[in-house]
Amino acid sequence: MSAPNRVYLARLAGVTVFDPNGDQVGRVRDAVARIRPAQQQPEVVGLVAEMPMRRRIFLSINRITTIEADAVVLGSGTLNLRRFEKRPSELLVLEEMLDRRVQLEPNGQAATVVDVAMERARDGEWSLTRVAVREQTGRLSRRGNLHQVEWDRVPGLTGVADARGTANLLAVLEEMRPADLANALQDLPDTRRNEMAAALDDERLANVLSELPERDQVEILAALDRERAADVLEEMDPDDAADLLNELPQPEQDMLLDLMRPGEADPVRQLLKYNPGTAGSVMTSEPVIMPPDATVAEALARIREPQLSPAVAAQVFVARPPLTTPTGRYLGMVHFQALLREPPADLLGGVVVNDIDPLRPDTPLPEVTRRMATYDLVGMPVIDQNNRLVGAVTVDDVLDQSLPPDWRDRDNPTEPTLTGPALDGGHG
Repeated sequence: MSAPNRVYLARLAGVTVFDPNGDQVGRVRDAVARIRPAQQQPEVVGLVAEMPMRRRIFLSINRITTIEADAVVLGSGTLNLRRFEKRPSELLVLEEMLDRRVQLEPNGQAATVVDVAMERARDGEWSLTRVAVREQTGRLSRRGNLHQVEWDRVPGLTGVADARGTANLLAVLEEMRPADLANALQDLPDTRRNEMAAALDDERLANVLSELPERDQVEILAALDRERAADVLEEMDPDDAADLLNELPQPEQDMLLDLMRPGEADPVRQLLKYNPGTAGSVMTSEPVIMPPDATVAEALARIREPQLSPAVAAQVFVARPPLTTPTGRYLGMVHFQALLREPPADLLGGVVVNDIDPLRPDTPLPEVTRRMATYDLVGMPVIDQNNRLVGAVTVDDVLDQSLPPDWRDRDNPTEPTLTGPALDGGHG
């Protein structure tokens, strides 16, 4: 194996895994260690890698030929594609050890675990041998010194994790996309998951909640105090907030809506009025809307705003003021490709198109899907009986409704599975 004799595992988090042909398999998410009796150092038996489609698999340490700062390379292209499940005698090093508070021997110095190293013996076996810890000084003005200590100086590391510490685990996960972080949260015990979620800022948590199954959304929201829950709902897109509130009892819905700022709660209240299975029930009430006297350059600047999702930024809807839904009279839409072809100083009123009938709030979802597929559209306007724009259905809304209700659930038994030979000792 081409690897240093000692590897600090937190530095492997997120590193790309390649097969022998150089094709990307996934990314490292954790290391699996087997607990051994007495004071023996745990044996590292493999890594957990996250593949496309959010599947986490086990990679035996014996099948890894190269470990470098920017790549882990496998010696075989054949994988066990069964979903990874931890065994009772195993522990996940990053999930269960990072940020744990410990007392060092022999002096009882309080410290926090920031990393754990595995080391290769002459027989090729990898074990957890050293721990990077930061001393706890008890002084807010100074951070404690960072030390590398032998494994046997840190007793109790293979016991129950200290659930109070989440900062280092969040640091490992902070570069993940919201969907990947949601996936990681589903792998945690409920208590740890709720603590991790509570430690995220409101905007980040709102984005992650939108990627979780409804059951997990409700449980995480219920674990927050009511004011914090209302703040997070304010950061969510109105359609996502409405979907989440729909899972709650009516009294809980009303209480959270009352705690939200009126400007954030009103669009959500409106969406909750539409019947399930209609365009109104899945549309966003905050598409990009501009007046006809705005220029092409102004429209391009608007859709470049980083908080807009690609589906929402793909088109600009043109309407008379007011420009918040429900708007003034709806005039049409302009796709971003059309904007790129027009002179920057031209007005939107001169390039707008309205040759496709808009949707109505009560349009059934199968009809919405058929029309978007027929015209190859990424988004469609939704207007009321007074020809006012009330929202837009985007392709991500349609996909969410087309997939099984529990498609976000990692434990979904109906999820299509990839099959492979029972390798790596049958782990999974």
